Amino acid sequence: MSTSPIPAAKPIIGDEEREAVDRVLRSGMMAQGPEVAAFEQEFSAELVAGRACVAVNSGTSGLHLGLLAAGVGPGDEVIVPSFTFAATANSVALTGATPVFADIEPRYFCLDPAAVEAAVTERTVGIMPVHLYGHPADLTALGDIAERHGLKIFEDAAQAHAATWKGAPVGSFGTFAMFSLYPTKNMTSGEGGMVSTGDADLERRLRLLRNQGMLKQYENELVGLNNRMTDVHAAIGRVQLTKLAGWTKQRQENAAFLDAHLDGVVVPPVSEHATHVYHQYTIRVSGDRDGFAAALRSEYGVGCGVYYPIPNHRLPSFGRDADLPETERAAAEVISLPVHPSLSSEDLDRIVTAVNTLAKAGA
Repeated sequence: MSTSPIPAAKPIIGDEEREAVDRVLRSGMMAQGPEVAAFEQEFSAELVAGRACVAVNSGTSGLHLGLLAAGVGPGDEVIVPSFTFAATANSVALTGATPVFADIEPRYFCLDPAAVEAAVTERTVGIMPVHLYGHPADLTALGDIAERHGLKIFEDAAQAHAATWKGAPVGSFGTFAMFSLYPTKNMTSGEGGMVSTGDADLERRLRLLRNQGMLKQYENELVGLNNRMTDVHAAIGRVQLTKLAGWTKQRQENAAFLDAHLDGVVVPPVSEHATHVYHQYTIRVSGDRDGFAAALRSEYGVGCGVYYPIPNHRLPSFGRDADLPETERAAAEVISLPVHPSLSSEDLDRIVTAVNTLAKAGA
């Protein structure tokens, strides 16, 4: 059996991506141009049921600009999970609005609709569910809450390319949705983000905001930012998009193998309404989670991650006093195991052996 380390995540870059980059470099057109426009159209058709897509330079930029385009600002509140990457709450705070942290439900690690309903105030303007680890949040229940209270849904789909809820793709539900294209996501553009929306006015504001407030050069309609995607990044993303379906299938097959063979840990359940795309395969470990993760790495060479050990509300950047018991429990118990498409059958066997041995030993 190989003893080389198994990486927790691994970007897959092949000759096609290199050739696409070289094509752009030879063209001399490297700023936002025809590759970006083509990537937006292809992403729209492939992943979000034809909704308009706007490419930006990062996922965080996508959330920030989406909120600005939706009119979110000082005095407003947006309900977010605390159990997620800090970019979710950061994007709200950067508009001048207040992120209000709500608890998650314990099975899928996504916003608990009951906790969201309890967090609504007269200042609430939106709900930002995170489709964490590639499993959709309960968009039906959250949509019902939004409708009752006159709120908007802003989807953080950073980890959920090609995930579905009740047969419809995530990214096709909210006022806008953001997909991250960071190197370790299920597909990448090297760095970047994509925002989808069904609102033509919001789409136009997004396009203005990402480019200094301009659609035509020097005709600045509003105060904007430089959050453009380059044609180099878009060319990589276009190639990756053609491979995503196959990679997603492989992730799902790898997850199914772990589901069937792991013992002594809680494997990730999947809602009957959801398609899980396994950006992360996240288990729960009782007892010394950090010791378990350290042993996986040091004794077995199995890369793993803890996403996320410090809930957002307790980060120094927010420092909120909030009663979020399921969030705290998840932060103390989760470990994400590799399921990326680069894994061999030998790698999967080694992951199973390592996890089962440590779980049996009570590590």
